[in-house]
Amino acid sequence: MTDVARLAGVSHQTVSRVLNGHPNVREQTRLRVRAAIAELGYRPNKAARALVTGRTQLIGVVAANSTLYGPASLLAAFELAAGEAGFAVSLKRVQVLDRTSIAEAVEHHRDQRVAGIVAIAPTASANEALADVPAGVPVVTVDGDPERAMPVVTVDQYAGAYDATKHLLAAGHRTVWHVSGPPDWFDAMGRVRGWQDALEAAGAEVPPLVAADWSAAAGYRAGQMLARMPEVTAVFAANDHLALGLLRAMSERGRSVPREVSVVGFDDVPEAAYFIPPLTTIRPDFDAVARETLGLLLAQVSADEVEEPKRTVPPSLIQRDSVAPPRA
Repeated sequence: MTDVARLAGVSHQTVSRVLNGHPNVREQTRLRVRAAIAELGYRPNKAARALVTGRTQLIGVVAANSTLYGPASLLAAFELAAGEAGFAVSLKRVQVLDRTSIAEAVEHHRDQRVAGIVAIAPTASANEALADVPAGVPVVTVDGDPERAMPVVTVDQYAGAYDATKHLLAAGHRTVWHVSGPPDWFDAMGRVRGWQDALEAAGAEVPPLVAADWSAAAGYRAGQMLARMPEVTAVFAANDHLALGLLRAMSERGRSVPREVSVVGFDDVPEAAYFIPPLTTIRPDFDAVARETLGLLLAQVSADEVEEPKRTVPPSLIQRDSVAPPRA
């Protein structure tokens, strides 16, 4: 590594940062270091590095044992970003996001001498458990509590919900109903706040919240109720699976979407474009969340000062055929 630094005309630390995929390296410098590595045929000795630093080229991830689209997409995007930076990912799934399970998962990763830990922690109980992580262990939470004093990266749930509600109001609907996710999820709470604030900013009535979980079955049950209410002309569903159940319930009850009821979802699952009708939805940028997460984690590993340890990534509104003006 010293030979590479000498040939490239940089410091030993700069070579280390290039090898670790650290974002705070100018592109010209990175190319010079890569050229020196190629010329010298240098290959990092990962075993020796682990002995010197006490850490491996391994990042530990703690996540719920879930197939939900959002967390699964975040995990896949992070594994890809970490791999491009030269890190492998060790995944520890937990059945329950409680204090005991997360503490055991963190200890598992520490025994592996990971460089740092990423926790996909979208619930209140998971964030409380992360308070027990020993000082000095680099940790970043994804979709965690934005109020907690630790590095966190999240999709801007509030902005996405605000835009979805505003889009339905702009189509001419007098108000928008909301089928929400579980109340202990930060994603769901942020979407509820965005929905409420968009209605209040427009001077529209805020209907009663329809509480649910993340499943299509819960959306179907909510849709069965809302379909019976002629005053319901627009619904914002907290995710696309809820919207899918809602669409079926409306169809069974003879409520045409979007002619009689407009629907917007959240997540833009791959099937959303093939729903009947194709679903207007909010698309999170999971790749950007992964990059921000990796950057924050590597900054901690390198003991760099982080100016803003809390990052929010804005989502996009994807317009399809499930929204129309209300019937006269």
